Amino acid sequence: MPDEAMRTIVTRVLRRTVDVREGETGALAWSFAYFFLILTSYYILRPIRDEMGVMGGVENLAWLFTGTLVGMLILHPLYSSLVARMPRRRFVPLTYRFFILNLVLFYLVFRVVEPERAVWVGRLFFIWVSVFNLFVVSVFWSFMTDVYCPSQSKRLFGVLAVGGTLGAILGSLITSLLAVSFGTMNLLLLSGLFLELASRASGALGRREGVLAQAAGVDHVQGEPDGKGGEVIGGGVLEGVGNVARSPYLLGIAGIMLLFTVSTTFLYFQQADLTARIFGDDSPERTRFFANIDVAVNTLTLVTQLFVTGRVLKWAGVGFGLAFLPLVSVVGFGVLAVSPVLAVLVALQVIRRAGNYAIQRPAREVLYTVLPRADKYKSKNFNDTFVYRVGDQIGAWSYTLVGALGLGFAGLSTTMVPFSVFWFGLAVWLGVRYGQIQDRKAVTVPTADHLRSLSGRPEDAIR
Repeated sequence: MPDEAMRTIVTRVLRRTVDVREGETGALAWSFAYFFLILTSYYILRPIRDEMGVMGGVENLAWLFTGTLVGMLILHPLYSSLVARMPRRRFVPLTYRFFILNLVLFYLVFRVVEPERAVWVGRLFFIWVSVFNLFVVSVFWSFMTDVYCPSQSKRLFGVLAVGGTLGAILGSLITSLLAVSFGTMNLLLLSGLFLELASRASGALGRREGVLAQAAGVDHVQGEPDGKGGEVIGGGVLEGVGNVARSPYLLGIAGIMLLFTVSTTFLYFQQADLTARIFGDDSPERTRFFANIDVAVNTLTLVTQLFVTGRVLKWAGVGFGLAFLPLVSVVGFGVLAVSPVLAVLVALQVIRRAGNYAIQRPAREVLYTVLPRADKYKSKNFNDTFVYRVGDQIGAWSYTLVGALGLGFAGLSTTMVPFSVFWFGLAVWLGVRYGQIQDRKAVTVPTADHLRSLSGRPEDAIR
């Protein structure tokens, strides 16, 4: 039959390029499509969010970051309650359709709201998208770790990361090409359509879970489809916080997370300030500009994921992966202080974001591989969410404070140079400490495919 012949051809091509085995092709294809659709949906919205932030006033961005932190604190326990009470086949589509409903409501409100109140709706939309990106990507990766066993994840998660990057590129291109002609608000409905398709893909993947478990064979935990998903980690609600407070190693990880987010937020504010002055009231062109940055970032990320990430971390080590971004920041902020122009800012923004997605984030995730499961879930989650958003707050309000002291654009960039030097030193120390713990516990470092795959993990997106 033609369909069977086509499947055979696809399977053969996959096996020549990816280490995919019998029974895994269907699940891999749906997983790839799932992540592709998720990030297409988000990256359609991201430039619109950035434009709403500028439209609401650069001086008010710090308050929007505070609102994002509050939104996280409200929604996270509600989501956790869903997870605790419902099976995955119910809470995953329910979560996505909740966000789809939100998009429809925002579309309707933007259509009828009076112009003088549209700014406030835009600010709310900025906060909503900043929360949305964490949840939709987080649910995806939770699903993946639930249905793929460890040996499968090391072989196949790299392919999924590429799917996510391609989706991010498509979403950015859609907004870049259609923001003016199609209308910005109409893109909200298009984003919702991609999110619904992602929900359908998650259902199709769930129906192939049994076949995927059989393909795993003895590698799958106790032969159960859920693997470790049925195991209770136990411990207290604040166990992760306590472990971070008591462990210099975990505190160091929290430190590089904090330093990264502070500098990222600082650069984001500089971008908002400079683009507001250059583009003025030309909202569609500014949205197109933000989308073009996303296209450049995701294209560079894709190339790096495919050809650089695994090789760098394998041969240069985790310490180099951690130190790469602060080193780029030292040089980049130094150049920006001397030449505070848009081209330099865009170059620094693109290199930093791509370097984070493709190199630093995988290296940072590897740091947790030598820790107990409780730290991988509780302490890591505390660092990835609360510490990340606290870094946003520090970056937002410190930028406002330093600006109020009268420092110009070049002066603001100069303040980030010694900050990045300290970040570099901490990254080097963590790389050494990781090696010591790994040697003591004889922990095997993940494969290159696994390292590359981690660049598609949820942290991400929260930016």
